Amino acid sequence: MDTPLAAELFPAGEHLADELDARELTHAEFATILGRPAQFVSEIISGKKEITRESAAQIGAALGTSAEIWLNLQNSYLLWQQSQDAESQQSLAEIQLRAKMHELAPVALLVQRGFMTPNDVNQQAREVMDLFEISSIDEAPRFQFAARRSNTAERTTGLQQAWAACVRSVAKKLPVARFNHEALQHLAGNLSRLARDPSSFANFQSMFAEVGVKLVYIESFPGGKLDGCALLDGGTPVIGLSGRGKRLDKILFTLLHEVSHVLLGHLNNDEVILDDFAASDGAREDDADQLASTFAVAGEIPQTPARIDSSWIRRVADDLQVAPIVLIGHLQQAGVVARRTTLVRDAPTVIEHLSHWKPVRT
Repeated sequence: MDTPLAAELFPAGEHLADELDARELTHAEFATILGRPAQFVSEIISGKKEITRESAAQIGAALGTSAEIWLNLQNSYLLWQQSQDAESQQSLAEIQLRAKMHELAPVALLVQRGFMTPNDVNQQAREVMDLFEISSIDEAPRFQFAARRSNTAERTTGLQQAWAACVRSVAKKLPVARFNHEALQHLAGNLSRLARDPSSFANFQSMFAEVGVKLVYIESFPGGKLDGCALLDGGTPVIGLSGRGKRLDKILFTLLHEVSHVLLGHLNNDEVILDDFAASDGAREDDADQLASTFAVAGEIPQTPARIDSSWIRRVADDLQVAPIVLIGHLQQAGVVARRTTLVRDAPTVIEHLSHWKPVRT
């Protein structure tokens, strides 16, 4: 708890002068006791020189007091002086405001990504409140988070909350048609076929808008460890992708997983589902995974040979009308193909195509 400062304090030198008067010591006599020049004592008494740890110890030894008494008198007076200075108090208030903002969001990163303006701390505070839709910088974000993670007791981090808030903020600027559950299911069933051409990802945002879903790409925040999210904005489904993983099949599966959350009715107006596919937890996540897998590879995969090579992958992928890397990713998730395999060498990425989505904030 902060200790209130007195209405008015006096310099430590004035207290020293009173003490010397009470002891009937002249400045010169006291200087001799200290082994210091007379000017040294005069400058402390006049306030031209501050009491240091060394001089406080010397004064205390000469007067039979502790050094702390003189240091405290000095520091209390300096702090009181600072409390009377409007410019200093304004600077301290800005420091407090910046500290509160950093508890909510990675301000420097949001400035870098274009979500916040630089330099003006008061404007930044307003932007943080707008981003989280709160009325005070002391208020906690209103929406609730359900995160896919290996440790279910772990709370969502500030980075994760800020990333989801950015997804929601960008989504508000996107016009879409009225949500159509059947049309979204039909679109999801065709995504793997469309994704055979990586450049088709550039068109996914507009295709989802036609079925009433807002699709947003915001590059993952360093340390955020999120692949995607799903939420409702005023009743409209929103899907956010972070691009983490970069590979076509990973981004596609993240998208299909979030679509599955929408189709399975997992979304509530006050909840954001955050997904990290390094972890798997919960029946709801398992259901979304299962539905996403049926969308990713809809046909029946023939019996796998003892040694799966690239020619077998290409042939089966063509029959299933999916990209070879999607089939490989599907087999990796099933444990048929090892996580580390030369089959994924030169796998296509789609980040450059996601950057065509509007408005984009990387």
